[in-house]
Amino acid sequence: MSQFLDRITQRAKENKKTIVLPESTDIRVLKAVAMVLEQDYANIVLVGDEDEINVLKGDLNLDGAKIENPLKSDKIDDYVNTLYELRKHKGLTIEQARETMKNPLYWGVMMVKKGEADGMVAGAVNSTANTLRPALQILKTAPDVKMVSAFFIMCVPDCGYGHNGTFLYADSGLVENPNAEELSEIAVCSGKTFKNLVEAEPKVAMLSYSSYGSAKSELVDKVVEATRLAKAKAPDMLIDGELQVDAAIVPQIAASKAKDSPLKGQANVLIFPDLNVGNIAYKLTQRLAKAEAYGPITQGIAKPINDLSRGCSAEDIAGVVAITAVQAQE
Repeated sequence: MSQFLDRITQRAKENKKTIVLPESTDIRVLKAVAMVLEQDYANIVLVGDEDEINVLKGDLNLDGAKIENPLKSDKIDDYVNTLYELRKHKGLTIEQARETMKNPLYWGVMMVKKGEADGMVAGAVNSTANTLRPALQILKTAPDVKMVSAFFIMCVPDCGYGHNGTFLYADSGLVENPNAEELSEIAVCSGKTFKNLVEAEPKVAMLSYSSYGSAKSELVDKVVEATRLAKAKAPDMLIDGELQVDAAIVPQIAASKAKDSPLKGQANVLIFPDLNVGNIAYKLTQRLAKAEAYGPITQGIAKPINDLSRGCSAEDIAGVVAITAVQAQE
């Protein structure tokens, strides 16, 4: 476990939150719950059938986890009516709302909406679209946030770059091809997230294949404009671009390629121009540098709802639960 996750887990213990996991039919989720309960850094709610969970868990100790079954809960009418009121302007009928609330993902998000849980973690079984749809329909975006995006916290061993080898990569999981306005939103939101989770000052680099005008194209222009907009939105945050990644994170390269950059080659928040680049970069870093990759974590939803990779391990899920719990403390 990295120093980052050690610290996140400790912070989660200091102010325990309740996290709901709706994918109780996956053994990885149950193994993760056992890990969380053993370390005691979050209260856990599983959505599903208690008998099925008890059969699947085997010898796992899930004592302390609460189980909610939408098909047997006395909260169903309240949840159905709330969903109906939220979505009737979209044509949702009360009958459709009742059927929708049988979906564990919707049930988990509604628990968060009602304050019966502080956050939700899913995606081990479900797609990103299916995981985030109920969150956007029920919770919507946070105040003063225009869009939802996703990031990874990358912890690179034996690395002198970033913040002791720790970086935030965004967007690496959700927004495919952000325009300049959207890219600026991702940058500002990512800087705030880095400060919250890593407890260090964000140094945000707007990445490109160009450094300070070394190349000219529409692709570069987008990053230049996004940098201008981000600086205007967050004048107290250290943001610079457009920069090639070596000029962003290596002081010696910055001195030659971008000697006037206030980042001075010390960036710890890397903003990628599109999802192709962000996703490729995080996977390369993870595999070639043997980095720990925590995510994709969402930012911008009114309350923390986080999406897992369907290839995740039980350890990955437990780590995202810890991160979600710390997000919920905010």
